[in-house]
Amino acid sequence: MPEPNPAHPTPGAPDAPSIALPAGAALPPGLVLRRPTPDDHGPVTAVIADWWGLPPTTHLPLLLPRLFFQHFADTSFLGEDDAGLAAFLIGFHSSSRPEVAYIHFVGVRPDLRTSGLARTLYGAFFDEARAAGCTRVEAITGPGNRRSQAFHRAMGFELTGDTEIDGVRAWRDYDGPGEHRVAFTRTI
Repeated sequence: MPEPNPAHPTPGAPDAPSIALPAGAALPPGLVLRRPTPDDHGPVTAVIADWWGLPPTTHLPLLLPRLFFQHFADTSFLGEDDAGLAAFLIGFHSSSRPEVAYIHFVGVRPDLRTSGLARTLYGAFFDEARAAGCTRVEAITGPGNRRSQAFHRAMGFELTGDTEIDGVRAWRDYDGPGEHRVAFTRTI
C-alpha cells in the first residue's frame, strides 16, 4: 500500500480536509460530519431504496459506484449520529469545466428531513466549491422526483430542459433512451 501523501490526504484520516459549516448553520444534536471512505459505499447504497421509498429491487444504487467514495471523498460529506448513517452528499468539482461543481447524490434519513440538514450539506458544498474557484453548481433528478425539484428550487437552483415530461421541464433521453432528467443549475 502506498504511503499517505500530505498533499492528497486519505479520506477519513486525521489529515483529511476538515468540514466547515456555513455561517449560521447548525447540525442536529449528536450528528457529526466527516469525509466518506470506500468502506462507506455499502452502507450508503444499502439505504437508498428505503430512504427514497423505492422497492428494494431498484437499480438506483448502481448510479453511485464505489469510485465516488475512492476519488471524490475530499469533496463529499457523510453524517452520522447515534442511530448510524444520517446523511450523505457525494459531489465533485469538474475537471473538464473547472468553474462547475456537481452534486451527484444526496440522502437524508427520513426522520431528519425537516432538520435543515440537507440545506447545511449543500451550503458546505457551495462554500468549498466557491473556495476552489467554482462559480456554478449543477445536479439532476428524474421528472417524477417532485421532492427533489422543490428542494432545489428552494435552494435557488434553476430547472432546465428541452421539453416537458410529466408536467416538468426536463431533458429527453438525457441518460439514454427513456432516461429523462431534470437538470438544475445555480450560480454560487
